[in-house]
Amino acid sequence: MVNFKLLQKVKVVSTDHLEQTILDIVKTEGYKRPLFVMDNFMTKVPLVRAVQDKLSTNGITLSVFDKVVSDPPTEIIDEGVTAFQNHKADSLIAIGGGSSIDVARGINIVRVNGGTILDYVSPEKEIKETPGLISVPTTSGTGSELSNALVVTDKESQQKLAILADNAVSEYAVLNPDLVLSLPQNMTIATGLDAFSHAAEGYLSRLSSPVTDAICEKVMFLLSNYLPRAVKNGQDREARERVMVAATLAGWMLNNAGTNIGHSAAHILGSQYHIVHGEAVAYALPGMLKLVGSEETKKVREIGQILGATYPEDASTAETVELAINTYKDFRDNVLGLHPFSDYQIEQMDIVSNAKEVLHERFAGNTPVNLTEEKVIDFLQQFGQR
Repeated sequence: MVNFKLLQKVKVVSTDHLEQTILDIVKTEGYKRPLFVMDNFMTKVPLVRAVQDKLSTNGITLSVFDKVVSDPPTEIIDEGVTAFQNHKADSLIAIGGGSSIDVARGINIVRVNGGTILDYVSPEKEIKETPGLISVPTTSGTGSELSNALVVTDKESQQKLAILADNAVSEYAVLNPDLVLSLPQNMTIATGLDAFSHAAEGYLSRLSSPVTDAICEKVMFLLSNYLPRAVKNGQDREARERVMVAATLAGWMLNNAGTNIGHSAAHILGSQYHIVHGEAVAYALPGMLKLVGSEETKKVREIGQILGATYPEDASTAETVELAINTYKDFRDNVLGLHPFSDYQIEQMDIVSNAKEVLHERFAGNTPVNLTEEKVIDFLQQFGQR
């Protein structure tokens, strides 16, 4: 008998009536003074204003913290905690992408547990249950609305730091496709590829199980079929809904199967060279498939098949892995149209120079091969290759 657990603490609600749904949740939980957490752009979105108006006209006293930025530094979370305290808030409503939801989760950790967010980077530090967060994603990819992992940037070390906390997930995740219909094409590609990487890395993780494998396979299938449609026509509501579901399921898998060296590279290189996270994991994925291919040939083959690859019956392990990699690259570069890594104008030798940091990053240990610095160097030499 295979031993595994499948954990899910977040209440997930999908709705076409966002304003009423948020009001119903707030009233059900007895919240009176929520703090909205978002970036400045979201404050101008009509649907977000409609949510706020709905709450205000129903006796809910709200305040807005709109200082979220991409790759949020720890200082933003500290400012958010102060805003929470000044408002005498009793709950949080995060509306935005992964950065906004991660900031809100960081605020929630500190307001319940005290100290600063950097105190909780250590896995030894206890984090008590942190209720009161309603997360509303406006991108389809980060999975932060369900994930137990949040990422913050330490300005001093210029590193992205991951905090894992099962007790600090959202209380509710509210999905509404209207919020992603206008997502720009480049962000649709990047966040969609992030979701695909969550599934592919979870599939190829030491923490995977038969049940997480089944869900990861479904996520990759949905994205392979519907992400190209969402990229081609952002107003394709069916495609947007399916991609949103896939991204949320992939976020759930972060809690149960984790990620691997692909995300380790993205965290280290993303903070060092300011590479968009979803693009970084997409540039890393082919090298990861090659790295684990001899140990996990069957699963690598399956990823290729999900993306449309057909294999000769007598294909060798090397041929199988190469075909899967090439099929993924075609999906990434041609079907979706991710811009080439060369646009960043970063030398490959600079990428490779981070091998030691990538090797020791938190998620690298989930990779289903025994890693050495030499293997990581080989993996990084393939980063972004077309």
